[in-house]
Amino acid sequence: MSSRRSLLAAVTGLAAAALAGDAGAQQRLASLYMFIPAGPGGGWDGLGRAIEQVARQAGLVGTFQFENVGGAGGSVGLPRFVGQRRGRPDALMVTGSIMVGATLTNRTPVGMKDLTPVARLTEEAGVVVVPASSDIKDLAGLLAALKANPGGVSVGGGSAGGTDHITLGLILKSLGRSAKDGSYVAFAGGGPAQAAILGAQVKAGISGLSEFAEQIKSGRMRALATTGQERTDPAIPTLTESGTDVVMTNWRGVFAPPGIRPDARDKLVALMTELHALPAWTELLKTRDWTDAFLTGEAFTAFLAEDVAKTEAVLKEIGLA
Repeated sequence: MSSRRSLLAAVTGLAAAALAGDAGAQQRLASLYMFIPAGPGGGWDGLGRAIEQVARQAGLVGTFQFENVGGAGGSVGLPRFVGQRRGRPDALMVTGSIMVGATLTNRTPVGMKDLTPVARLTEEAGVVVVPASSDIKDLAGLLAALKANPGGVSVGGGSAGGTDHITLGLILKSLGRSAKDGSYVAFAGGGPAQAAILGAQVKAGISGLSEFAEQIKSGRMRALATTGQERTDPAIPTLTESGTDVVMTNWRGVFAPPGIRPDARDKLVALMTELHALPAWTELLKTRDWTDAFLTGEAFTAFLAEDVAKTEAVLKEIGLA
């Protein structure tokens, strides 16, 4: 009986060891430090927490440590991440297009060039709207008004130099006008911008589609076009469909600190690639109404360089960079 018990214990132990070995093989990192250059509850924080949720459930990462440092579109937290985590292979920062504009507008010495690109994960298209009472009935009417007198068409949106402001600048450039000729009215958030548009304090507005979705559905705002490559809402055409060669999205992704080894970067890219392939991630994107914009490697690096150059050109023309 003693020998039989010993044999059963040995077999059980081997099985447990095998399971532990499988779990260890699946786990790419024992721990991951996640830096969010914004306050809790925003878009970057939401993406970071979503990564934690899916990665921990799948056993890809053992534990997460979060740090939030907000301010100035991420340009307050950026130098902290770069300085304190340089060379660390177990750290990621969540950021995106807002930081591109913020670092250029604030002329910060530390910028996107000081980060190691890992993966672009999501994006959100913007939408161009007018109040339902407006005499502007479609995008062609708005474009005609902007081309004739850009200064006479006030357009409300988020912070100066942000994605909404840049979108207006690109639209004006596509019309053969200067980006600096626009009459852009910056608001602190979606709520004040909505109130101004609905109250006809501005003639049009630009923001993320999710910000204005309820007002569009209720008929209080008229959506003229979205700013993505493809339709986000089947009922709303894109700017490019309407003959305006402008694509602008609020993208979000993850970056590693500077100075990490190539194999460490490859490991983080593999982690994000495996995360992206999980059914749980696909389901989360649907639940959050996020557009999948997965991109890694040289393709992401090339996209980032193009985005920085395009943003800088518009902001310089506006006089903000």
